[in-house]
Amino acid sequence: MTPRPDPIAWQSYRLPIDTRTCIMGIVNVTPDSFSDGGRFYKADHAIDHALALADAGADIIDIGGESTRPFAAPINADQEMQRVIPVIEKLAPRLSIPISIDTVKASVARAAVNAGAAMINDISALTADPQMAGTAAASNIPVILMHMRGTPQTMQVQPHYDDLIGEIKGYLADAVMRAEHAGIKRSHIIIDPGIGFGKTRRHNLLLIKHLAAFQDMGQPILIGASRKAFIRKTLQAPGADEIDAASASAEIGTQAISAAAILNGAHILRAHDVGATRICATMIDAIESATAPTHSFPEQTRR
Repeated sequence: MTPRPDPIAWQSYRLPIDTRTCIMGIVNVTPDSFSDGGRFYKADHAIDHALALADAGADIIDIGGESTRPFAAPINADQEMQRVIPVIEKLAPRLSIPISIDTVKASVARAAVNAGAAMINDISALTADPQMAGTAAASNIPVILMHMRGTPQTMQVQPHYDDLIGEIKGYLADAVMRAEHAGIKRSHIIIDPGIGFGKTRRHNLLLIKHLAAFQDMGQPILIGASRKAFIRKTLQAPGADEIDAASASAEIGTQAISAAAILNGAHILRAHDVGATRICATMIDAIESATAPTHSFPEQTRR
């Protein structure tokens, strides 16, 4: 088994990824996110939901005000701040775990950090806003760098790769180098292969299957697959109606992906249902850490 990365420690926070899988709970303060759009659009609802996720075992609360589902319409920074800043301001004093701001805009990230956010989750890997890298470096907080081909408006228009794993690894390696050159500590950099962002169903399944290929980059790996379309399409029977993102089937499928992701090297899972994901992660972590004399078990051949 590949050694786990060191824990991520900063300010008063510590993510113990060296000993177990950490869970990032999703709070979408949006009217149009694919799974829970509109449910937590009001600030009070978003705050209550975040507190419930923390009680369920979240290690991080990820707050976003702009939907990044395929073909979602962009919003401006003022709109985004109006959605997320009041939530962060009221939530930060009530949480002992870090709040992550899910944004590609440096102005939103700065305002969020000033309001109490302690991580930046940038799906553009610092490319959408030239000021984002400097903002993250000046804040001295962890940053999540994700792979995406195109933008949310274009990413699902016939995505193609000649070398899926190699191209995504190369993109993330460049992103890590770019972040370091901007002054972001390497120990503060988390990588995300970008499940569902410019990938077909097959691409997403292959990424989970071959996730171990990213371990030699030496960075903590985050996977955000919760309830996404590739899971629902895989489970959908021929001729049947599309599976709803909030259905039990989508969540069970999510936990299967969660288990496979952990076994293949994920250190952080971004999830809608934190309680179910915590149970899944606890069991898989226990399996991974179990030890016994090698002579105790007969050789088995995988089918």
